[in-house]
Amino acid sequence: MSANQQVITIDDISADNAPAIYVAGGLDKFFTAVEKEVTGEVPDLSTAKGRARIASLAAKVSSSKVAVEKPGRDYLKKLKEMPKVIEVELAAWVKKMDTLRDTTRKPLTDWEKAEQARKDKHVDGIQAIKDFQILREGYTAAAVHVLIENLASVNVDESFEEFEAEAARTKDQVLKFLGATLEAARQKESMELENQILREKAEAQAQRDRDAEIARVAAEQARIEAEQRAQAERDAAARREAEAKAAADRRELELKLAADQSERAAAQAARDKIESEQRAAQQKIEDEQRHKQAMAQAEADRIAAEQRAEQERIDSERRQAEAAERARLAEIARANAAADEINRQAAAREADKAHKAKINRAALDAFIAGGMPVECAKQAVTLIAQRKIPAIAITY
Repeated sequence: MSANQQVITIDDISADNAPAIYVAGGLDKFFTAVEKEVTGEVPDLSTAKGRARIASLAAKVSSSKVAVEKPGRDYLKKLKEMPKVIEVELAAWVKKMDTLRDTTRKPLTDWEKAEQARKDKHVDGIQAIKDFQILREGYTAAAVHVLIENLASVNVDESFEEFEAEAARTKDQVLKFLGATLEAARQKESMELENQILREKAEAQAQRDRDAEIARVAAEQARIEAEQRAQAERDAAARREAEAKAAADRRELELKLAADQSERAAAQAARDKIESEQRAAQQKIEDEQRHKQAMAQAEADRIAAEQRAEQERIDSERRQAEAAERARLAEIARANAAADEINRQAAAREADKAHKAKINRAALDAFIAGGMPVECAKQAVTLIAQRKIPAIAITY
């Protein structure tokens, strides 16, 4: 076979044969050869070897592109009279080779994207478990109990795939943390409730003591007043009796001095004396009755005071029970509010994530539509989203 008939490959390109190669359509045979080589087999994407083969074929396309482009550009520098023809040819070559490379690598790129999305989903799931240990200020035992129930309902199974062990460890760690937090909150609330009950009991006892003292003082005052009234009545009766006796003595003296008075006058005097004594006796009986009534009234006042104290104790216990019930209802309301807030925050995170993913996808599609290779477009969106490109930002 003569030199003119020899088949030239990409590896054979040199400055000597460049004039015969870098002509209109001169690179098509090389593209066809590379295309045939990389599309002539379909590697198994499910195996590491197959994925490595796809990457190798894509790398082969890139190296072939460079092998043709570099000598061509060297040749182009020497051919000032043919820059447009060669530039058009090389541009077409680069574009076709880039497209071929991207097309060749697309199955692997799609697989890598799906694999990353799968891993991100599991990482997000584990982070959601970790978020259960983020407690709001002023948390209560009821709110922590709700978090434990919600976390316990999270299933960690084979759906986490290779992240199952990590998810299980994370769940156990967070449950232990919440369990310790729940116990501490219960002890604190129990101590606070016990202190409140002790304070209320002390206040109720102090009130009962005050009421009992008031009742005792009132009863003592009533007793003293009754005795004073009785003594006054006795003194009055004694005075009346003394006066009556003095009157009788005077009358008897008058009778002795007036011996000449008639028998009827003497009899009348005797009757007057008897009536006076009867009145004195009747007055004494009435005084004793008033004394008994005063003592009975004092006893009734004492009993009434004790009844008022007992009623106040009952009312105090009722108020304590109502306060405890209001506290229990308020605690349930706070626990429900805490659970609602957790659900709201989770929904907000998911919505924000979906919103950012949608905007990032739109930016990626715009870069690709503008002619940027897929990998470059993805890297550009990632760098902008991470705010690593000065003066450029994605508005969410």
